[in-house]
Amino acid sequence: MGGSIADGPPDAPTIAIADYGMGNRRSVEKALERVGARVTITDDEAALRAADGIVLPGVGAFPPAMVALRAHGLDDLLRSCVAGGTPLLGLCLGMQLLFDFSEEHGGADGLGLLPGTVRPLKADGLKLPHIGWNEVTWTRPSVLSDGLPDPASFYHVHSFVADCADPQDVLGTSDYGSVFPSVVGRGNVLGAQFHPEKSSANGMGLLANFTTLCTRTTA
Repeated sequence: MGGSIADGPPDAPTIAIADYGMGNRRSVEKALERVGARVTITDDEAALRAADGIVLPGVGAFPPAMVALRAHGLDDLLRSCVAGGTPLLGLCLGMQLLFDFSEEHGGADGLGLLPGTVRPLKADGLKLPHIGWNEVTWTRPSVLSDGLPDPASFYHVHSFVADCADPQDVLGTSDYGSVFPSVVGRGNVLGAQFHPEKSSANGMGLLANFTTLCTRTTA
């Protein structure tokens, strides 16, 4: 379905939230509006191709999420938008979907935009899922961490983590029984394992940084 674009400054970037029926889309929409973006929630091809940036949210399990993406025709469309230079930010499960494959629930192929496999979090006896605030330590500078403290706390909810094939794709890590990638990125493909829309000032800062990236892309 298509979505209307929320009001914002006339020169603000338009960020499309990919709507495949999974993820707290409204919360992400409101957070992006607060940092100055014009936002639409949509699965419409024309709207997604016209957007200055795309956010891929996600809550739930990897295999049904990929089934839903394919059912909405969004898997190939997201790959095409990324190939055309559109910035894409995956959040929580949306970050995991960026990778080649997940071992969750018997396994499923992902979008293949970042090389690596999503595996169970080795929590060393700690309770799973990992729920709550946890620090992210930045491993290298990126547009997402610009102006944020090091470490910075964000709100996590997950039981699986990305095992990046290329260590250079890891922008920040967290520790919950073991160290795992919490922020990833390669070119215009970015991801955060946590929920920035639930992460107070640091989360708003990260979303503002992504919005700025989308503004620069269209300048």
